Amino acid sequence: MSRTVNRSALLFSVLAAVLGTLALLGVTWWLLWRLLGAQAETPSRLELTKIALALAAGIGGAVALVVAYRRQRDLERGRFADLFGAAAKQLGDSDVAVRIAGVYAMAGVADEFSAVGRRQQCVDVLCGYLRLPYAPDEGVSHLVSKSQRIEDSGTAVERVYHFRQNDRQVRETIVRVIADRLRRTAQTSWSTCDFDFSDATFENADFSDAVFAGRSTRFSNAGFTGSRVTSFERARFLGARVTFRGAMFRGSETTFEHARFAHTHIAAAERDSAGTTFIDATFGGSVTFDNAVFGGGRTAFTRARFAGERTGFAGARFAADLTSFERAMFDGDRVTFTSAEFTGARTSFIATRFFAEATAFDCAQLGAKTRFRAGRTREVSFARAELHGKISFADAVLGGRAVVFNGGDFFGEISFRRAVFEARDISFERPKAWVGVQVDWAGTPGAKPANVRPEQWPPPLADTPPAVTSGKDAVKEKAGADSAG
Repeated sequence: MSRTVNRSALLFSVLAAVLGTLALLGVTWWLLWRLLGAQAETPSRLELTKIALALAAGIGGAVALVVAYRRQRDLERGRFADLFGAAAKQLGDSDVAVRIAGVYAMAGVADEFSAVGRRQQCVDVLCGYLRLPYAPDEGVSHLVSKSQRIEDSGTAVERVYHFRQNDRQVRETIVRVIADRLRRTAQTSWSTCDFDFSDATFENADFSDAVFAGRSTRFSNAGFTGSRVTSFERARFLGARVTFRGAMFRGSETTFEHARFAHTHIAAAERDSAGTTFIDATFGGSVTFDNAVFGGGRTAFTRARFAGERTGFAGARFAADLTSFERAMFDGDRVTFTSAEFTGARTSFIATRFFAEATAFDCAQLGAKTRFRAGRTREVSFARAELHGKISFADAVLGGRAVVFNGGDFFGEISFRRAVFEARDISFERPKAWVGVQVDWAGTPGAKPANVRPEQWPPPLADTPPAVTSGKDAVKEKAGADSAG
């Protein structure tokens, strides 16, 4: 069947070459006749013979070129299949040295064959190896199997577990090979490929300075562990979809410092699904996104958990249309959003829990400044957020159209000293609790900015009946009290 298809394709190519040659000759004749004033004379027999020979030579040359091209392409395809198969066979070997050689062989095939499909095929194999089941505790084991004897309903059962010998060395080699080819200094770049690391386990991963420019980069449910820093420092994520959904960062420290999440080209059909996702991610150790840049359609840290000693977003810029930390939880010793900028259309900290000992939004820009970018930020919402411990919004700018703290749980030492209440509407309506909140107009209600609600200050709690606001209502209330007496 394949031979028939190949012959049909070759015949079609030859016919196309013949027709193309005839068309070219026809156009040339027409140009000589019409545009250059060539005279039409009755050709002699010798001239007709010369024309026929030239035409035959042209057609023959075109056919020869087509056949040679097809032969070269088939040879290249066969060579790729041979090299790819040999490298894949090495990766499946039981010996660790052979598997490491297979990693470099597969990388060499990807480097040599620059066609996007073939290079992507090699990358998929390397990523697929990292997605295989792996137990870090057994990563340096010299054994290939382990047996376990258990009692099951009074019957002794022996279970044998097989695993790849010394697999940590192979995995570290794969990560290093990929990371080296993603850096701007790489001789051969793989940056435009897609990478699927879903469910993979990484130990001491170093993707610093890497450039991920493919349509999709997936670290969904990936696990990051190790004694050294997990580094994405200065990494650039330029594809339409970047996801760390459900990823577990178990190492002592993770850094995304100076990373850039900015989608360069997004098709209209991908606009709803494009974005950067850390939904349900867990950071067990310290993590820093200091001076990182988030752009594109959306940035989502929804339900993410930050449980390390320190969490840093200092100087980060959130410019995506939607930035969401909804129902995220910040724990540990210190959380810093100092000098961070939230300038997208909508920023959500709805139902976010701030449980760290100290949280700082000092000098942060919460919403674009209306005098520079009128109407850019529609809403920044901390509705139903739980703000516990020592939290500072000192010198922060609350800008845009609306900033919402409605239904918040304020309990601790929450400071808005020297904050600039610039938004058109800023609301603290019906908080769940109001303990330890400090504002510049405390004790002088008349100094409260007119754009800050409610009028009654401090705000009545959610379970408090609304206060009497007019003399007529006061008379009615008194009359009701007298009649009840």
